[in-house]
Amino acid sequence: MLDFFSIFSKGGIVLWCFQGAGVTESFTGPVNALIRSVILQERSGNNSFTHESLSLKYKLDNEFELIFVVGFQKILTLTYVDKFIDDVQLCFRDRYKNELEQKGALKLLNNNFEFGDDFQVLLREAEDTSRARSPAPMRTFKESEKSQKTVKSMIETKGGEKVKEQGGKKNKNTKKEAPAAEPVKVDQGKTPSPGQKTVENGNQGLTHDEIMQKNREEFARKRMGVATAKPSKSPKPQKPREKQMRVWGLSGSSDKNLDYSGRNGDGSQNGGDQNQEAQHDPKMQLSSMKGDLLSVDYESDKEEEMEEEEERVLVNATSKTSSKKGGGFGGMFGMLKGLVGSKSLTREDMESVLDKMRDHLIAKNVAAEIASQLCDSVAKKLEGKVMGTFTTVASTVKQALQDSLVQILQPKRRVDILRDVMEAQSQRRPFVITFCGVNGVGKSTNLAKISFWLIENGFTVLIAACDTFRAGAVEQLRTHQRRLNSLHPPEKHGGRPVVQLYEKGYGKDAAGIAMEAIAYARNQAFDVVLVDTAGRMQDNAPLMTALAKLIAVNMPDLVLFVGEALVGNEAVDQLVKFNQALADHSMSDKPRLIDGIVLTKFDTIDDKVGAAISMTYITGQPIVFVGTGQTYNDLRSLNPRAVVSALMKA
Repeated sequence: MLDFFSIFSKGGIVLWCFQGAGVTESFTGPVNALIRSVILQERSGNNSFTHESLSLKYKLDNEFELIFVVGFQKILTLTYVDKFIDDVQLCFRDRYKNELEQKGALKLLNNNFEFGDDFQVLLREAEDTSRARSPAPMRTFKESEKSQKTVKSMIETKGGEKVKEQGGKKNKNTKKEAPAAEPVKVDQGKTPSPGQKTVENGNQGLTHDEIMQKNREEFARKRMGVATAKPSKSPKPQKPREKQMRVWGLSGSSDKNLDYSGRNGDGSQNGGDQNQEAQHDPKMQLSSMKGDLLSVDYESDKEEEMEEEEERVLVNATSKTSSKKGGGFGGMFGMLKGLVGSKSLTREDMESVLDKMRDHLIAKNVAAEIASQLCDSVAKKLEGKVMGTFTTVASTVKQALQDSLVQILQPKRRVDILRDVMEAQSQRRPFVITFCGVNGVGKSTNLAKISFWLIENGFTVLIAACDTFRAGAVEQLRTHQRRLNSLHPPEKHGGRPVVQLYEKGYGKDAAGIAMEAIAYARNQAFDVVLVDTAGRMQDNAPLMTALAKLIAVNMPDLVLFVGEALVGNEAVDQLVKFNQALADHSMSDKPRLIDGIVLTKFDTIDDKVGAAISMTYITGQPIVFVGTGQTYNDLRSLNPRAVVSALMKA
């Protein structure tokens, strides 16, 4: 039933392995995929992993730094695997505890772990118990709740109430025997005694004298209000305010200042005015962006240092109070018990801290599902681990979560676009980047920023206007082209514009326009082609099919998903469905999926940077660019430690 079972250390040393009868394929491929995709990327919240036709279950032993992995065909439903892997872990630990406590890889290699007989015994017991476990028998009719009901109890009266059974009648009789207390009736001719309580007009619990005093006060209050208050007339309806004429800041100037027809359009009259526009517009005086992009600023948080200091003070204070309460040796031992980390962590110890961490991550815009998976992964990573000296559970969990978040945000592959463009130059072909995403996230704006960065590094850019759906999309790109060419005049580049726009208008096939643009760039020796696509919601099947067709036909070098830093749970849905659509509508066995992420509007979220974690965790792809403003200079690369620092800030 089992294909393989392997026990190895986190350092990569295989201590023992088992391979099922009739299994000829090596299990190194699935195990390596598990290590790459789950363990190294801090995704161990779920203890199962699927690789091709195999389903893998694994368990981490953090005390001895071991990993237990079992593999079987995913079409099988083996209910005993979870308990079986726990039994194997306990048996292996108990038998080779002395050998495992010896630190060092050489000592592990020198030991001989003969575990085959014990493994077969445990496997046989697990299979026997699964066979012996029969499905739960159905209850008889007499054991069900329905058998307790009678026909009389299910008949409804005219008032909508069900007729009660004999037991209910008894309750009615008891209620009739003890009727509710009625208010005391007082004759008009008789005055009640001062101690007698009345229950009239909501004055429960007041004597007659107190009620009289209360009525006098209310009468006096009303009388004073009538004497002072003026008779209120119905207010007259106010006349609506008339619209005031707007006074413009340029009042008195001629209309020629507002006429942009000579400087707007296809460039017929603006050949010499582009440089003047760059000189007169202060916003276009931009700094140089040669070389690699700057990373998002990392500020050493004094608040975090103060929090750690407060935590230390709190630990000291609790230790002092415990020493005062205990007194003598008891207090000293209590203090050592609270501080010295000689105990191994359990799930119960971390539960309260993990709940607070989960709520904190959700408040910082991390998707709820991702936050739960991260906390479960940290719990499995720390369970059974011996705490360090003079550390608390909260600080240990927080540090482990920080390390996991940094590991998630670190790129798993080399991301160097400038080097890739130069490599494509040597092959005499353009480097093609396709941008996709939902509506309104800033695809065209960030495409222009990336164009400016590439121009600053000496490359020529062709923009393919493949958004043939949104009105004004082509004009927006044409405006960016004109402004970029004014910043880098053709006179400084041998008379050739560094940015050109390839467009065929609206209503055309986007995949065909992209193909023609790439062919044009190859003939005209452009270095980079940036393909702008129409924004589309992840649930729009026709548009998602068109995007998959564009990518499958043209095979760009880089597919970038443009997403907002403002989204929370929506980021998971967007990325999952975009990747699913690209996979479903692809024509190849290995479909082309999203290669990287452009995170926009990063300057609008303060420290709520959870979308970066959600997007990276879902796709496993790096964040290549970060948009931090509205000018061409506002483009950065991601600094994982800066993001994690902002994320963990209280």
